[in-house]
Amino acid sequence: MTRAERARREQGERVARLGPRDVLRVGAAGLRARPLRVVLSALGIAIGIAAMIGVVGISASSRAQLQAALDRLGTNLLTVAPGKDFFGADAELPETAPGMIGRIPDVLSASATGKVQGARVYRNDHIPKGETGGISVLATRLDLPRTVGLTVAEGAWLNAGTGRYPAVVLGSEAARRLGIAEPGAQVWLGEQWFTVVGILAPADLAPELDSAALVGWDAAAARLGFDGHPTTVYARAAKDRVEEVRDLLAATANPEAPNEIEVSRPSDALAAQYATDQAFTGLLLGLGGVALLVGGVGVANTMVISVLERRAEIGLRRSLGATRGQIRLQFLTESQLLAGLGGVGGVALGTVVTAVFAVLQGWPTVVPAWAMAGGVAATLVIGAVAGLYPAIRAARLAPTEALAAP
Repeated sequence: MTRAERARREQGERVARLGPRDVLRVGAAGLRARPLRVVLSALGIAIGIAAMIGVVGISASSRAQLQAALDRLGTNLLTVAPGKDFFGADAELPETAPGMIGRIPDVLSASATGKVQGARVYRNDHIPKGETGGISVLATRLDLPRTVGLTVAEGAWLNAGTGRYPAVVLGSEAARRLGIAEPGAQVWLGEQWFTVVGILAPADLAPELDSAALVGWDAAAARLGFDGHPTTVYARAAKDRVEEVRDLLAATANPEAPNEIEVSRPSDALAAQYATDQAFTGLLLGLGGVALLVGGVGVANTMVISVLERRAEIGLRRSLGATRGQIRLQFLTESQLLAGLGGVGGVALGTVVTAVFAVLQGWPTVVPAWAMAGGVAATLVIGAVAGLYPAIRAARLAPTEALAAP
């Protein structure tokens, strides 16, 4: 082997030993030379990733809030309501339905409310009768909070004393519509004054109570003409016997006409709400994917322009001994760094958006680790695809052709 051949071989070996740190340094050099273009190109990737992370994070936070609510309230609450009779008319529950349901062995507790027909509630006696505000008047049993899981936000719940007198507890929405923020106020209810003794917190599993004025069962019968028939019976079943209890409720509530009874599980409505949110999340993820694709096109465009502008640099490196593979690796690394920068920025932005939204809604902040890792991985794949053609084009430039370019 001649001295010249040995020298070329040694030079090739030195070139082949280009380490990962050198590759990163060379790839980052092109980004440092054009910072504004890098920021604008990375911004397209960041917006797409931020949209996807935000959608996933907000959905996960909503699910965590829903799960926390179900854990707190339980999924073992069942409701019994009258349906339609054989002729299509409104049926009614027997007066004995709450007591009969409470005797089912696997029912932990049972309570009821009954709509007081014709009774309306107003802030005072000067409000026109047509302006009811959509507030219903319900007779209620005293053990309703224990069964349904109600919380009194202000004041106190009805007791054996107040349940027989003109006292009322307002649901959270009813109190808002009446403009009452604390107990002690009086409202015009059923053509007489009732004193507000309590205001409920929002009832997640019984939202119909939020817009209701609740009076004692005895007071409703004595003062408002309540007929004693419940319109909703709430039953709390043993957690491992919910389905079995559900099958017994209709026949127990009305043995003579079980077909006129409707049984439901409020937690199913919350689960359906989550399923709807999931469908909406899928749509938003699709939009985020489109934004990410647009960002990838922006990276590809940036890299093609970079190759055209740096022909002289490519030619100089080739003339100094850089191989086509190293030129290819340089531009691939540059596109990966550009996309990775946008990916990391997008993950950070999406996490911040999720945290802000969750805090405003009072939810726990949840951003799945797989979403963050997947976001960064997706940007690296996009960077590789977007930089492949520019890298191949740069590697094909002959040194003489590149140096001769204007």
